[in-house]
Amino acid sequence: MANFSKSRVPRFSVDVYQNEYLPEGGREVNAIVTVTSTGGGTSGAALLAGAGASPAYIPAGQRPGGGPTAAVVIMVDCSGSMEYPPTKMRNAREATAAAVDTLRDGVAFAVVGGTHRAEEVYPGNGRLATASEETRAQAKAALSRLTAGGGTAISTWLRLADQLLARADVPIRHGVLLTDGRNEHESPKHLRDALEACAGRFTCDARGVGTDWDVKEVTGIASALLGTADIVADPSGLAADFTQMMRDAMGKEVADVALRLWTPVGVEIRFVKQVAPAVEDLTGRRTEAGPRAGDYPTGSWGDESRDYHVCVRVPEAGIGQEMLAARVSLVLPDASGGTPQTLSQGLVRAVWTDDMVASTSINPQVAHYTGQAELAQVIQQGIDARKSGDFDGATAKLGRAVQLAAASGNADTAKLLSKVVDVVDATTGTVRLKAKVAEADEMTLETRSTKTVRVKK
Repeated sequence: MANFSKSRVPRFSVDVYQNEYLPEGGREVNAIVTVTSTGGGTSGAALLAGAGASPAYIPAGQRPGGGPTAAVVIMVDCSGSMEYPPTKMRNAREATAAAVDTLRDGVAFAVVGGTHRAEEVYPGNGRLATASEETRAQAKAALSRLTAGGGTAISTWLRLADQLLARADVPIRHGVLLTDGRNEHESPKHLRDALEACAGRFTCDARGVGTDWDVKEVTGIASALLGTADIVADPSGLAADFTQMMRDAMGKEVADVALRLWTPVGVEIRFVKQVAPAVEDLTGRRTEAGPRAGDYPTGSWGDESRDYHVCVRVPEAGIGQEMLAARVSLVLPDASGGTPQTLSQGLVRAVWTDDMVASTSINPQVAHYTGQAELAQVIQQGIDARKSGDFDGATAKLGRAVQLAAASGNADTAKLLSKVVDVVDATTGTVRLKAKVAEADEMTLETRSTKTVRVKK
């Protein structure tokens, strides 16, 4: 597998979209912050040269000094339920083999088998292998011997992955987790404690295969570890999903980027949310970063763009006054504990006016993502109501979801909703609950409910 593509340093930009005008007495300021990373190619290790580094080309998967830039641990569910039907375990082995094939030369990696305990499948002895034609073949040979049996205790899988990844001196640490069942052989606290211990140490994508797993568990793992979550209802689709997931992971260039929010005296932060490509509330994940400044984690970046909704409450001011409501920066921590590198920044402003047209106008980006956040919320509320037998409540919430999806052009979510409700009028949100809904359709809607579409230009 020849892998000597070239890469250059990613460049970050921050753009702020808002209506900065407030009426007399107005205090709430909303802004959409678009963060874009470009020019990274496939390996961004040149960023390790520090601030001001010029674009530099290096072999994919390698640092300028020759070491790996990324480490990946793949966690495969090997519990007894993976044997039913027998094709499920075979599909999991094939999917993991496909993911291994997608690893760049030089990437450190390991495979973990997960049951009620975690076991090293490859390379073993607490080590990570370095991806090459030889080690990929060895890993696939080890996978062929995997069998199903035992229970499910996901915290043990995560903790072993953390231990293995900690051995790699690399900027990008990533996990991939596959499960087909519920975390039944340990308490919820064990999983919560493991997620808390692993948060900030590595990112993790989680996948549920089939329909016997718990959506909130799988999405909770991905959310806590700043990864993606999805359903693969048909196990035959695992190989394609794992291949794409690993390609995305291999495209990450920079880890531990934080969204830093500085606010003047008297300004209160109401919330900070990622709103594209999916809704993720970051408000409670703030870590203090000096006087009136806090960092919100964003995880690893490749060539991509994301949107964040920042809402702050400013002190009252008179007509004609203006102030800086917040300064938003992208920062990269210094590995040695020195001053973080500022990658880009933007400003959120507040201006008080008696122009009613100016002060009552809603910025299109803010309006769009406010609707997308509500869409994710009402889908979850509607599904929960349906499961509890509150069919009137479910109809109302899912009807509102249909209305929001149609208004925002979120065709993918609208299609998923149409498998759960019969749409009478999308504009008004008039729907009827379907009498019979396939479990896979409901789980797919719930799992993907937070995925958003970008604002129409």
